[in-house]
Amino acid sequence: MRRPIGVDLFAGAGGMSLGFEQAGFDVAAAVEIDPVHCAAHKFNFPQTAVISRSVERLSGREIRLAAGLGTRPVDCVFGGAPCQGFSLIGHRVLDDPRNSLVLEFVRIVSELDARTFVFENVKGLTLGHHKQFLNELVAAFDSKGYQVRLPWRVLNAGDFGTPQSRERLILFGAKKGEVLPDYPAAITAIAGRKSKTDLNYGPTCADALGDLPDAELFPELINNDSVRPRRFGKPSPYAEEIRCLSNDAWHFAHPRQWDPAVLTSSARTEHTDISRRRFSETAQGDVEPISRLFKLPPGGVSNTLRAGTDGARGAF
Repeated sequence: MRRPIGVDLFAGAGGMSLGFEQAGFDVAAAVEIDPVHCAAHKFNFPQTAVISRSVERLSGREIRLAAGLGTRPVDCVFGGAPCQGFSLIGHRVLDDPRNSLVLEFVRIVSELDARTFVFENVKGLTLGHHKQFLNELVAAFDSKGYQVRLPWRVLNAGDFGTPQSRERLILFGAKKGEVLPDYPAAITAIAGRKSKTDLNYGPTCADALGDLPDAELFPELINNDSVRPRRFGKPSPYAEEIRCLSNDAWHFAHPRQWDPAVLTSSARTEHTDISRRRFSETAQGDVEPISRLFKLPPGGVSNTLRAGTDGARGAF
């Protein structure tokens, strides 16, 4: 049986690629302008053609050639265009030049003649003057022969088994004549808020992180970002799955060979005693008033994780 083919635009290191692969897709191509992210994506998806270019002036034909697709159908194009122009953080600027990349997404969907698409973006695109841009985006897809599932919806990752409250616009559609899918129903309720009918609370911060050793026990992490601890704690069923320790954890993805005994991406920061004291005095689930950092509640969920390296870009 043929696995459906996907193409990831604005791919980053491959988060959406992994989700689509676990759902049964083969991700034939990934387009990403940042070469470091491209290297990470290629390492994690060695069978994917990773194209280190902007989507601007990149044609669907070039993507097909790079991926060796020939005339095979593309079942889904997915991705989230850079969203700073729409974000609720900072000023909203409707004519932000970065917004033009959204229309490049429409163009490539059409040039690849994709059966379906999934477009992800920040909630800010649905508010205020940006609603007009969203209406224009729906019209742009319509002009290319695609119907969009309306009314569009903002989904929260916490309603789908993730220990993070993360609201994102999910816009999807299909070629006219194809079956247009509907939005999925929530499967969990975010921990710490009133449960929805017949829904279980989703995983918590403790479920996700509770088996990890204390990074401050390892001086190696001051100059490195990985270490081999003597032991990990007992993982929760959720942690066991996200670390791919259980038999079914890969779902429909191609299993990778890796060493789960290594603690990775855990470089330490040398904090001052004053910073340590301030943070130790902050209640779990509250924001430390000076740094504006959120202190994770073990029985709750993380706030929205945001990209960036300083306060102006919304670092967490």
